Amino acid sequence: MKHFSPAMKPKQIRLFVKPYCGWCDEAEDWLNERGLSYEKLNVIGDTDARHEMRELSGQTLAPVIEVDGQVLADFDTDQLEEFWKKLEQPAS
Repeated sequence: MKHFSPAMKPKQIRLFVKPYCGWCDEAEDWLNERGLSYEKLNVIGDTDARHEMRELSGQTLAPVIEVDGQVLADFDTDQLEEFWKKLEQPAS
């Protein structure tokens, strides 16, 4: 595993997940391996979280991650890596 040092420190990371979801577990592992703090929302056990995930992403598929207002929906870790790289690029 390569060492990861995030170039940006997000103020808020929220991860919307479903139990027994392999992609959700991988997303959690990805965040944990990088020492990133996040709020985990179970969209099966929490109706409000499920409705919010649908509003943010326009769908019911998980995982969905929101990082400081930027949303990535129904992704794998390769897509999460690309999403994170874009977040780290300075705004032009």
